Amino acid sequence: MEDIIIIIIGAGPVGLLLACELSLTGARPVVLDRRPQPGDTPKANGLGGQIIDVLDHRGLLERLSAGSPFFGVPPGFPFGSVPLRFAGVDGIPLRMLMIQQPRLERLLGERAAELGVRIRWGHEVTSLAQDAESVTVQGEGFALRGRYAVGCDGGSSRVRELAGIGFPGTTDDEQVWLGHFTTGTETGVFDHPRVAGLGPGWNRTPAGRVLVTSLQPGVHIVGVREVRGDAAGRVTIADFQAAVRRVLGDDLPLGEPIWLSRTRSQARVAERYRSGRVFLAGDAAHLFPAGGSALNVGLVDAVNLGWKLSATLAGDGPEGLLDTYEAERRPAAERALMQTRAQAALERLPQEEGDALRSLLTEVFAYEEPVRHMAALLHGSDLPYGSGGHSLIGRLVPDLRVVTEDGERRVAELMHRGRPVLLDLVGTASLDQELGGRVEVVRARCADAPAEAILIRPDGVVAWAGSGGDGLAAAAEQWFGRGSVGAVR
Repeated sequence: MEDIIIIIIGAGPVGLLLACELSLTGARPVVLDRRPQPGDTPKANGLGGQIIDVLDHRGLLERLSAGSPFFGVPPGFPFGSVPLRFAGVDGIPLRMLMIQQPRLERLLGERAAELGVRIRWGHEVTSLAQDAESVTVQGEGFALRGRYAVGCDGGSSRVRELAGIGFPGTTDDEQVWLGHFTTGTETGVFDHPRVAGLGPGWNRTPAGRVLVTSLQPGVHIVGVREVRGDAAGRVTIADFQAAVRRVLGDDLPLGEPIWLSRTRSQARVAERYRSGRVFLAGDAAHLFPAGGSALNVGLVDAVNLGWKLSATLAGDGPEGLLDTYEAERRPAAERALMQTRAQAALERLPQEEGDALRSLLTEVFAYEEPVRHMAALLHGSDLPYGSGGHSLIGRLVPDLRVVTEDGERRVAELMHRGRPVLLDLVGTASLDQELGGRVEVVRARCADAPAEAILIRPDGVVAWAGSGGDGLAAAAEQWFGRGSVGAVR
């Protein structure tokens, strides 16, 4: 039996980012993955929303965005089959980064290696047991015991099953075929006369729906939705072409396949995110019926859980800190489930009813305020963690430009170490020497300071903001434990 501090099951993006978060504070997790090596399947094609800001807080955004076909505020976003247009609208928080999952995993894996994370490929967990002090996972040829374990092993999570956590929800009756293809040219399938008549997004036909789009030159994506058969087994190019023919009524010049899949969308949230010393994150905890949310929500799960586990392992976390993980992240998942269900419903409505609703929403989304609201919903910033006092509390700290003794810096740069920060913007709030180094005090000036001082959690969420230090000690004790703060003067 090998003793490990913390065991992460699943070396996808969520598991890798969680491992990085833990390692920042000195914890040394071990990551297990049943695959023999990193995958090359582009299950996701980009990131968007709050996770962009969170990655910036860790200094990872520059690394991930280098060479990306697109990074920034998009001109619009397809909410189901209804276009949201952001061009010319101020205050849009939603930024998007185009990056395919294999590249994302490779870059996060490189960062994990820099931090000393150990990844063990070909380790499939087949049993799990826990007691009051530890959790033990076993598989063929290995047995590990840790203080905690986190299942980041996807929608069919074995960890979730072994921990006895239910996964209620629904499975779509439509089968979804999705393929990435290359033709060696920058146009390829879009020159085909049948494609020329297809609009952006999913196009309805009498037999289902079809999608043709592209995210990079020379590579196009084709999707097919139909009510048919079981979504299981290996997909061949002949299977895929037959699905296109059934739904479109004609062949498409698909080209050489890069990746083919066949799935059914699911809408689920785990009954609970924790069972004793076992936690769930990412797709193991939630599945959404429309794209563009799962990976973003899952990666924020990892950052939220990471600092709380680190503090608990170090003996610094207050009682009940780990319970706040589900209290904060479950409502975020339910919010994402709501809006992705709405997107899916817009696609599935019968033709006449769907056209009427889409026309009405298109009129509503022509106004700036509804567009800002929808952008905040997609970004994930419309639902803060709790409430009370200052409007910043419970939200990601704004990326202010501040002037410190080291010169001008962005607030995001102050968060790279993954530690709590007290940002003193007027020089009137300070903490005494009883901090013990747990909270980093940064004294700075800011021309448009939203508060005199801001207490920021390691995940970038504002724990307290205000003036004169009123309530600061209580907030610091709530999140960082008794004795973390001395007198406020």
